[in-house]
Amino acid sequence: MVGIIVAFPSKDDAVNIRNLLVRYGMDVTGVCTTGAKALQYADAVDEGIVLCGYKMKDMMYTELREYLPKDFEMLLIASPDKWAGDGVDGVVCLSMPLKVYDLMNTMEMLLQTMERRRRRKKAEKKNRSPKQREVITRAKELLMYRNHMSEEEAHRYLQKCSMESGTNMVETAEMVLSVMAE
Repeated sequence: MVGIIVAFPSKDDAVNIRNLLVRYGMDVTGVCTTGAKALQYADAVDEGIVLCGYKMKDMMYTELREYLPKDFEMLLIASPDKWAGDGVDGVVCLSMPLKVYDLMNTMEMLLQTMERRRRRKKAEKKNRSPKQREVITRAKELLMYRNHMSEEEAHRYLQKCSMESGTNMVETAEMVLSVMAE
């Protein structure tokens, strides 16, 4: 599920942007004034977009980007002098004053990019050999048995470990099997 999180130091600004997005048919997962709350919302969804200002009440946008999961995009809305030289990976910038047309087009572009990435992952998943699928299934079954997880929780755990370690899911499943089999 794609989540849209709006994080600005001013609650009024955040609510106004949320209302604008909702008016144009986008579902907003959460509105907040701190980076910590934005990260909490991000943990509740698989992937998403964080719209934020240059600085929240507890952290700068660069810190928030660093802590966000890899499947999240960030849309920074700030004056150009705040972000001109930063060049942080995974951050799309819109300058103030904000134009509704630019915001909606940028959001559509980010959503389409995420959809293409999701399709690519799905196609990659289909290309696994039966042996690779068996390794993943055995690792999930072991997690379900030992840690009392549902299949979905075990799968998500493998995905998360895979993303955090920078390995593919088959390698992560093999690691889980080798560690837990002892």
